[in-house]
Parts: sequence; structure tokens; C-alpha cells
Amino acid sequence: MNNFGKIIAGFAVCFASSTAVAQGASTEKVDVVIENGFVFDGTGAPWVKADVAITGDRIQAVGNLRNVSAARRIDATGLYVSPGFIDPHTHAGDGLVKSDLAGAEPLLVQGLTTVMINPDGGSAQEVDPVDIAGQREVLLGHGVGINVIQLVPHGMVRRAVMGDVDKHASAEQLDKMRDLVRKGMQDGAFGMSSGLFYVPGSFADISEVVELGKVVGEYGGVYTSHIRDESDYSIGLIPSVDEVIKVAREAKIPGIVTHVKALGPRVWGFSEAITQRIEQARAQGVEMWVDQYPYDASSTSLSAALIPRWAMAGGTSKMLENVKDAKVLEKIRPEIENNLARRGGADHIQLTTFGPDTSLEGRKLSDIADKRGKHAIDATIELLNEANGKINIVSFNMLDSDIESFMNKPWRMTSSDGSLVAMGKGVPHPRAYGAFPRMIAKYSRDDKVVPLATAIHSMTGLPATVHRMKDRGFLFEKMYADIAIFDLKEIQDTATFDKPHQLAKGMKYVFVNGQLAIDDGKYNDNRNGRVLNRKGEDFGRK
Repeated sequence: MNNFGKIIAGFAVCFASSTAVAQGASTEKVDVVIENGFVFDGTGAPWVKADVAITGDRIQAVGNLRNVSAARRIDATGLYVSPGFIDPHTHAGDGLVKSDLAGAEPLLVQGLTTVMINPDGGSAQEVDPVDIAGQREVLLGHGVGINVIQLVPHGMVRRAVMGDVDKHASAEQLDKMRDLVRKGMQDGAFGMSSGLFYVPGSFADISEVVELGKVVGEYGGVYTSHIRDESDYSIGLIPSVDEVIKVAREAKIPGIVTHVKALGPRVWGFSEAITQRIEQARAQGVEMWVDQYPYDASSTSLSAALIPRWAMAGGTSKMLENVKDAKVLEKIRPEIENNLARRGGADHIQLTTFGPDTSLEGRKLSDIADKRGKHAIDATIELLNEANGKINIVSFNMLDSDIESFMNKPWRMTSSDGSLVAMGKGVPHPRAYGAFPRMIAKYSRDDKVVPLATAIHSMTGLPATVHRMKDRGFLFEKMYADIAIFDLKEIQDTATFDKPHQLAKGMKYVFVNGQLAIDDGKYNDNRNGRVLNRKGEDFGRK
């Protein structure tokens, strides 16, 4: 029996034990009993009709609890009871470090109780994500509404040692990076993220990542990567997946292809090839996984999507110098044209943020170019100059058949890749507000792409198992009481690409560490989340 099977078998014993205890006579009073719900345990098994008892921050029992005395009883008749959802790829850290956003209402109303931050090898947040202990202190200083897991960001580690230079690391520089990764792991990070598509990670040879992955392996961590190329920008989609496999194999750690996709018309249909690579690696004993958000559009910066990496070496200021230099721009223009084609054209690109003129937010690049009477390439350069290079976009570039191809795979987790932004700020990708309800409502309930139990497993027990989370992700006795209770008929993502600032519906109750954050559909800003430590030394609000 493999390790996952042993885990599930152990949980099954716990379930049987807790049921037996619950059915016996008991005078002990618990804090909460959730009655008559359709209970998913997070293993991927179908629901069972059961009650759930909570005492303190733990699940006390699961079974028939009619005779158990409780300070509060919640009638879950007709509702589904699940472990709280876990997002293995989110940019929510950028918001959670800010006191006014740290309550995390847009996440909690999706049923999320735990998020992983510092993805893609870096972060735009004001707090240094390389300093894992320092970032944790900021989070705890104002409290967080949701549990937080930290990753060591490879790109920021590289920047701290080398800047944004297009060079391979020297032996001395690699040693300094090893020290930073080791310090992050010692401070409780669960693993390392990379963004080899982005500057400065794009300048790293994969051997550098392997060596840093070996440090992560010393502490039992994972490696999750925004791969070098999700299309045919550089080395190609399949070789980029192979890079993650190489790190996982040589560093002997779990590897995750994060927000897996086949981006753009030139690689549509490549989901099968990716599947073959993942399953071949797993057959060879390499622990490989993917996570995926349930949308046909991606989101990144305009410069990352369209400007060649060589023109971005040296950072944003150097990139702006390059696009203003007529001779350099001559070399850049054909690459922008090629990158537009990779994305499906200017009519497939929508601005989400544009500081100089917010009226352009939510507008297509093609529309803006037409309005200005310019070619899309010239409009791109003009916009970047006006905004000092800081423009985010949504890019409509995925094929439904590829999206659905990944969804039933046993090694696929649900993620959002979403940010935690102030309500009304910009026109962000709707995944920030609706990824997890959308997975249930569209792909399970309505389109029936995946069974509901599989969808729940992909956002609970599976990410908990992959990331070696202690006592979370499953609904069994003695596990932490992170619980989501929803109405399957009502659950729905309401955020759209035109109007993204809309909270999801249908989540009736959400417990975070045994305390209600959503109570009868109403949000409580009690900030009972914790910063989870890989060593099991979780930290609560100061």
C-alpha cells in the first residue's frame, strides 16, 4: 500500500472509532454539533449522512450525535459539509499583509480556510517574502481571517543575491541562495516556488533550481513552478514540464506544475502530452502533481506577456529605456508581434489595471489601439511608457477541451491563482472571487465534468496530502475544525470578467480552527486564521 493509501486507511479507522464513540452514551458537552449534513471526508469518497462535533479548534467526533450535548447545534439538512478548501496557488499574500484586507472575506465566502502564498517565485507585496519569519510577524500583527502557508520564492531569492541580471549563478552566488532557502525552510516554509517564465527566474539554469531543490528536500518540502514556457515562447511547453520533473527527480522532492495549461493556439491540444509526461514520471517513482484554476483565461502583466526577456534584463527601468531606444525597439517589435500571436491577438488581451487612466481598465488592447488610431504594437509601447511598465492583463487563450482534460486526473488540485484586492480596485481576473465555487457549480453540478466528491477532494484532502499538512484537509476526529458548509443548489461564482468584484454565493457556514468566519451566510471578521508552520508549530494572532 502506498503512503496515501496508508493515510486514508488510518483516517478510516479514526472515522469508525469516532462513530462508535458518538453512538454511545456521552455526558460530555461539545461546542458545536453540525447535524444531518451530507458529509464529505476529503478522501474522494462519496458523502455520508452524518453529524460533526467540534470542541475548541478540533473535530471531536463524526457520526450519529443526536445524544451529544452542545452549546450550539447547526441544522445542515440538505447542505453539504466538507473540509475547508485549500488553495495551493494564490497571490492573496499581497493583500493579507495589509490590515484592511487581511480579514479575507472574498476567500472565506468561497469556502477557503487555507491559502499558500509567495507563488511563482516572487511577489509584489510590500513585505519581503524572502524573510519568512518577518512576513509571518506582519501577518500575525494584524491577524488573518484564513490559515496561511508560506513558500520560499526562488525569484526573490535570486534577486536578493544577483539582481535581475541575465547570467547563470556562480558557485559563490549559489551558496548564498542556498543559505536563504535554508533559512526560509528553517523558519517554517512548506517548500519553494519558482516562476521561470518571469524575470529574474527566467535567467536561471535549471541546474540552479535543482540545487536549491535539494535544500528544500532536506526539510521535507515541495517544489511548485510557474513553468518556463506555457506556450512556445522559449524552450516550449513540454520541455518546461520536463524541467519540473527533473527538479523533482534529482532533488527527490514532490514537483508541482502550477496552474497547468496549454496557453495559446500554437499549443492547444497539448494536454494529452502533458498528461503522458506526468504519468510516465509517476510510473518511474517521481512524485508529480499539478494544480489548475477553472477558467479559460490567464492573467499576468502586459510586459511579461509581450516583451522579450532579454529586453527586461535589469528590471523595469531598463525595459523602459529599451522601448524608448529606436534601435533596440526595432529588435523588440517583431517579438511583440510574435507574442501577440501566441496570445491569440490583441482582441484576446484585456487590461485589468492601468493607473494613469482607470477608464481603460476592462478594455481590450485591440479596442484601445483602434481608439488611438495605432497598431497594437505601438499601443503596447505607448501604454507601458504611460504606466511606467506597471500594467496587468487578462489573456483569453485556453481551449475548453484542454481544461476539462486535466480535471479528472487523480494528480490534479484546484487552485485560484487569484489576488486579494480591495473591492472595486481595477478589473481583476474573476478567479480571485469565484474559483472554488465555480469548480463545484460549473464543472461538477452543471456540466458534470467531474463528480462532486472528486471536486471536493481536489480542494481538500489532495492538497493537504501533497503539501504534507498536519491534521488538515480531511474531516475526521482530531483533525483541525476547518469546515465549509454549502448549499449545492445555491453555490455559484458571480464574478465575471467585466464585473469581477462580486462575492460568491451559497456558502452557509465556514469554520476556521473551530470558530465561525461565515455564520448563516454572514461574514465575521474574527481573524481566527493561523500562519501554519511546516514543523507543526502553528502561529495565531498576537
